[in-house]
This record gives sequence, C-alpha cells and structure tokens, in this order.
Amino acid sequence: MREKLLEVIKEVNSAILGKEREVKEIAAAIIAGGNVLLEDIPGVGKTTMALAFAKSMGVSFKRVQFTPDVMPSDITGFSVYNREKGAFEYREGTVFCNIFLADELNRTSPKTQSALLEAMEEKSVTVDGQTRKLPLPFSVIATVNPLGSVGTQKLPESQTDRFTISLSLGYPDYESELKVAMETAEGARSSNVKAVTDIPQLLKIREEVEKVYIKENVYRYILDIVTATRKHAYVDTGASPRATVDMVKMSKAAAYIDGRDFVTPEDVRQQVPYVLKHRLYTNASAKIEDKTGDDILKEIVEGIKVAEDSKK
Repeated sequence: MREKLLEVIKEVNSAILGKEREVKEIAAAIIAGGNVLLEDIPGVGKTTMALAFAKSMGVSFKRVQFTPDVMPSDITGFSVYNREKGAFEYREGTVFCNIFLADELNRTSPKTQSALLEAMEEKSVTVDGQTRKLPLPFSVIATVNPLGSVGTQKLPESQTDRFTISLSLGYPDYESELKVAMETAEGARSSNVKAVTDIPQLLKIREEVEKVYIKENVYRYILDIVTATRKHAYVDTGASPRATVDMVKMSKAAAYIDGRDFVTPEDVRQQVPYVLKHRLYTNASAKIEDKTGDDILKEIVEGIKVAEDSKK
C-alpha cells in the first residue's frame, strides 16, 4: 500500500510546486490520523494543498471560510422541527466529510473555534446530547493568518494542542513560481489532480502505519525530548502528553513513507519542529534573549542522546 501513498504525494507535488518536504509532512499527518495547522500569509497555496490531497486520495472534502458570523451549528449540525413528523430532525454540519478545511480559523469567534475540538480528538460531534461519529478517515486541515492581521485572534491552547503538526508553506522558490506564472493560462494546477487511492486503501495504509515498530530506547528518546520542553528555562508551558503520542504517530508515518517498518532516531528528530513548536509557550526571558521556538527545540535535540537499547 505504500506505493499508493507515494502516488498521492506525487499528485499533490504536481499541483504545489517546490514544497516536497511540506507535502510529505501533511501526508504523514493524514495517514497517522492527525490534524494539520498551516500558519502562513494568504495566497501561498494552503487551500490548493488541502484540495489536492482530497482529490488524489479520492475522499470527500468540505471547506468553511471562517468569519465572525460563522456559528458552531454551521460546523457540527443542528436539529430542526419537522411538522409532518411532529419531531426534531438532525441536519448534518459541514464537518461530516473525510478532509475538512477550516480556512482562516483564527478569524472566527472562540465559541465557533471550539466546535471543532471534539471532532479533532474523538472524530465525532455531539448535538442535543447525541453523539454521532464522523466518517473515517477524518482529518482537519486548518489555515490561520499571522497574528496581528486584520480580524484575527489567537487560537486557545486547548485547540492548538489538538493539531498533530504545524508548518508554514512560505513563498515558492523562484523557478517554481515562474512555472506557475507561465502556466496561468492553462487553469488551476489542482484541476489536473486525479484520484489514485480510495477510502478502503487509506484505512489499510493506516493499519500498516500502526504496525511500524519502535524500540524501547527510541520511545524513551521521544519522551526525553518532550519532557525537556517542560523544564527549559525559556518555556512557560511545554508540550503535553498528547504531543508525546503525536511524536510516536508521526515518527511511524515518516518511517513508513521512507519504506521502513521501524522507526529510527532520525525519524524522531525530523518530526520535532513540526509536532512540538506550536505547543511551546515561551516566557519573557525568551523574548528578551530573542529565542524562538526553533532555537529552543534545536538546543533540546542537540543536548539529548539516544540511550542504548536495553534489549540487545
């Protein structure tokens, strides 16, 4: 099944040029059953990226453009009274799909943002006391504008922690952007993306990812890195236990994409900035010393060694 996943990655790379590393990370998050936070300026291809993944995977896709007037019921659904039947009927919200694009999530109210919490964690929604399961596979891809942009507000920590990874696409390189400009007359590149897999195959891929083996000393290596974020002098709040679980899932997914059935310490190191950076809340000392989350994580990784395998 790995070959099917590589075909998906190839299709997405045909729509988004020059972002091979980012495409691989998002693919890993989806097959790990996770959620993706894209933090970037408008216009760099975040929406196109999400649509290309949905098309190439052959799954259902829905998008909500978040604005201050979007209500929680628009996302989770609501009950309406049917006069003919004399009873309330439930109408599904937009979250009932396989890939849900929450576009500009930080432009809406905290109440509406929180409507996604249960969906992101439990893959379900509860309306009027009744819980309904979402279709599997299910992943949220959310985009946020930089803080300080007009109409934005910070995501609550409880929601930020539910994103498996965060990353920024950034501007394309010169040659990639030139190619996009020259092909403008041919229409959107995402329109040429074709489905190369389907839902049963994706679920099979997820089963194979879960079976990727991790030695005990690599588990300890992951935990040592996560706990170090909680003790660092420049950090007020470090990564949560959920981050530890996400590090395991992403390390397995990365190994799977690379064609291995076991996780190496290098797999772990590659995932650190994507899984942990958005979960770090730096203190005043970090701001005074001009230390970023990347600086802190680099220092942590460089200072932790992988223990010898006790089962040798």
